[in-house]
Amino acid sequence: MMLLLQLILAHLLGDFLFQPYAWVKEKEHKKLTSNKLYLHVGIHLLLTFLLIWNLSLWYIPLIIAVTHLGIDAWKLNFQNEKNRRLLFFLDQLFHFIVIFGLYFLTQRETIHFNTSSEFLCYATGAFFLTTPVSIMIKTLIAVYRPNTEIEKNDSLENAGKYIGILERLLVFVFIASQHWEGVGFLIAAKSIFRFSDLTESKDRKLTEYILIGTLLSFGISIVIALLCNYATNLL
Repeated sequence: MMLLLQLILAHLLGDFLFQPYAWVKEKEHKKLTSNKLYLHVGIHLLLTFLLIWNLSLWYIPLIIAVTHLGIDAWKLNFQNEKNRRLLFFLDQLFHFIVIFGLYFLTQRETIHFNTSSEFLCYATGAFFLTTPVSIMIKTLIAVYRPNTEIEKNDSLENAGKYIGILERLLVFVFIASQHWEGVGFLIAAKSIFRFSDLTESKDRKLTEYILIGTLLSFGISIVIALLCNYATNLL
């Protein structure tokens, strides 16, 4: 289980934390000629090696890097405006297939700087609920985004993104600590604060858009927290 968590965390860090949006745009524009593509793959190689920290498993970071390059190259060559959402999720699916495949083929425990498996499990789950889930939800519901919305000048820059991250982390903590009542409190509080904005906008599409995003955000948080609780019981 430790190896699987290390590989997943390395992938999440490499694909979402250490890959600026400017790199993504440059890769989409220059495709295989983009230096950022190979730098991105190099970061995955380094992160995987550092998190595994086991020289006997040297081939795993190498396989991760080579397959990551192949999957990203495939995505860049076939991506267009119509299939952008689909290829984003297929890209992630293929990366995780490689990760789980390597784990089941290797099936070894590795050393991780004396960090317990339980801590690593919850740390991986918590990080997944930050930027990775924000990007996934934004990509998933982009097609439903209404044309009319409250003026951006009336809200803080990226406020929605950080509110979503905070609410997911709070849901994660509440469920991980077996305090389900806290989830109900969060839903009620967000409904109250959002009510005036939605009433002012008088836009049914905006209301539905926010509702879909909120339900996805809470739903993913609950599932990840339950998975972490279940996994730690097996460790």
